[in-house]
Amino acid sequence: MTISLIAPMAVFALAASISPGPVNLVCLSSGIRYPLGRGMVFVTGATLGFIVLFVTVGLGLYSAMAALPWLESALRWGGVIFLLYLSMQLFRDNGQLTETKSAYAPGFMAGAAMQWLNPKAWLASASGIGAYTDGSDLQQVALFASLYLPICWASLSCWVCAGAFMRRYIQRPGLIVLLNRIMALLLASSSVLMLI
Repeated sequence: MTISLIAPMAVFALAASISPGPVNLVCLSSGIRYPLGRGMVFVTGATLGFIVLFVTVGLGLYSAMAALPWLESALRWGGVIFLLYLSMQLFRDNGQLTETKSAYAPGFMAGAAMQWLNPKAWLASASGIGAYTDGSDLQQVALFASLYLPICWASLSCWVCAGAFMRRYIQRPGLIVLLNRIMALLLASSSVLMLI
């Protein structure tokens, strides 16, 4: 492995991780609605969930899915249903900011599960593995995953921090409700577009 391969892998990981998608919108919303630490728990789960998905795809799951088209369809529909559920929760939120630990915030397991149901994560995994590894070289897949891990975590953390920054300026529940509803509609739209 040379820097000529590592640098493009890192750039790909950054572009795929920081670009808007369902997980990024949940990170932004978590930063707005909950204390920063609660959002970072979701970020850690989403990052590790993605890395496990990435390595699994690199080890051949994507090929197995090509042989079993119903599995891909089931994952797609499951992802859409899950994202629509999250959209509805966000849309129905009352806009009250919370500092308590008892308030429900998406946690570690929600972050990990969301990546497995996120078509953007599947696309990033399949295209990254296809473009930068020969698909059967475990060492290449492990290197790519080890590059992806801190880049993904930092990228998702930026979205939580952006939400926390916005929180300072959006203290009125009415504004938060409006922003949540806009994000909910964007999340729902992105999930429905995954069916096309």
